[in-house]
Amino acid sequence: MSEAAVKNESVGTVVVAGAANLAIAVAKLVAGILSGSAAMLSEAVHSVADTTTEVLLYLALRRGARPADVRHPFGYGKESYVWAFLAALFTFVAGAGFAITHGVTTILVHEHSGDYLISYVVLAVSFAIESVSLARAVRQVRGESRRWGTTPRRFLRLTADTTVKAVFLEDSAALIGLLIAGVGLGLSQWTGDELFDGIASILIGLLLLVVAAILARSNISLLVGRAVPERLHREIERELAGLPTVDRVDTLLTMQLGPDDILVAAKVDFRDEATGADIEAAADEAERRLTDRYPEIGYVFLDPTPSLPGVTGRHARRTQQEPGPVGDAPLGTAYPGPVGGTRPADGPSDQEPDGRG
Repeated sequence: MSEAAVKNESVGTVVVAGAANLAIAVAKLVAGILSGSAAMLSEAVHSVADTTTEVLLYLALRRGARPADVRHPFGYGKESYVWAFLAALFTFVAGAGFAITHGVTTILVHEHSGDYLISYVVLAVSFAIESVSLARAVRQVRGESRRWGTTPRRFLRLTADTTVKAVFLEDSAALIGLLIAGVGLGLSQWTGDELFDGIASILIGLLLLVVAAILARSNISLLVGRAVPERLHREIERELAGLPTVDRVDTLLTMQLGPDDILVAAKVDFRDEATGADIEAAADEAERRLTDRYPEIGYVFLDPTPSLPGVTGRHARRTQQEPGPVGDAPLGTAYPGPVGGTRPADGPSDQEPDGRG
């Protein structure tokens, strides 16, 4: 699948989720006002928070996809994580904060006034709409996990495309929240005690806290600069070490520059008999091998260096202990000395969180 197709699929997933959440938010708000249910009002705020989140995620996709320029030679990929982090904060403050405080207020002072039926109808319709949105997100997650040769669960844990991850988690949380609201309403109607409605509202708030914390942690890690997963790290190392004129790879560093870009930097010990022309050819071959197998790699820098004292074998010195996800982008041209690549404007891509094989 091409880079444009992957991005369009992510944008489509976000747009579908946003439209669904907006329609549901209005319906829940009306039902909450008419029924006086704390859980329904919390669910309305939940959907408003999700709608706002989708807007921020849309901005993340658009602004993060801008091409590199003189002031930002590695592009704007990391800006997508800024907007995604703001989306997580909004869910934390607006959604979870309101749901928990309103639930506590309901338990202490509120008395139910209104018809339960409208709440049940809205919950059922909302569940159906949210299921459609989640089904699209699941389809994208399964498709991309198959392309990367991994499981959907591992893909979600390691992917650098936090927009897909956010939509999947938010839609899943929305369905769970609807079930919690329904149970809370049912128990309150059955017992005549608003305690259960208030507890349901608090549980919805706690659910939002968990989702917001997961997304915030993921985006912070990517903003700081996360490496590719360990399996992909080893495969990149093998490709470099397999070059005919390479004696060993002393140090290999990788970093996720954005959902669609990976940077690879390595200190390479070439064979003593290698000439300058041999090193140039090896740099070009390294670029070709890596881009053929992983179009997501956008930048490659090779630094010819003597082998570290007392080190034997062809394995790179381990400087990255915790794996991270990857993105997509083609390479440019490599050079001897510190060897680098400049990235063309367009190229194919497939998201891969943990490498192939």
